[in-house]
Amino acid sequence: MQPGDVDALYRLLSDPEVMRHLEPPFDREKTETFLHHTGLLEPPLVYAAEASGDFIGYVIYHAYDADSVEIGWVLLPEYWGRGYASALTDRLIDRARQERKSVVIECVPAQEATKRIASKKGFRDCGICDGLALYRLP
Repeated sequence: MQPGDVDALYRLLSDPEVMRHLEPPFDREKTETFLHHTGLLEPPLVYAAEASGDFIGYVIYHAYDADSVEIGWVLLPEYWGRGYASALTDRLIDRARQERKSVVIECVPAQEATKRIASKKGFRDCGICDGLALYRLP
């Protein structure tokens, strides 16, 4: 991500539907803080996701433990149900495999779309950990 992504990121993180399973919608200040604390780190914890050069959301990719990375995605609603999350998941899995890491997805138990993608991609349901559904792809 880049500092100039703040407007698009604010559009995403201030949307109540997007944030339904995450946390309350962000105001501008919280969005700027999020960008600086996750997307502008080296290495980043989140990366901008784009389609045809347009910001569509972000992906999560960071160390989960010594042998695993956590992946995820947060997309603008107009990109839901169109295969973007599935395609992004494939790319994140490929990257983890190149790094010889296993892959973890965490989500709130009510996040059915994420759970469907995890199941479709062969992740094993590891139950609930700290209130989150945990899926692992060895």
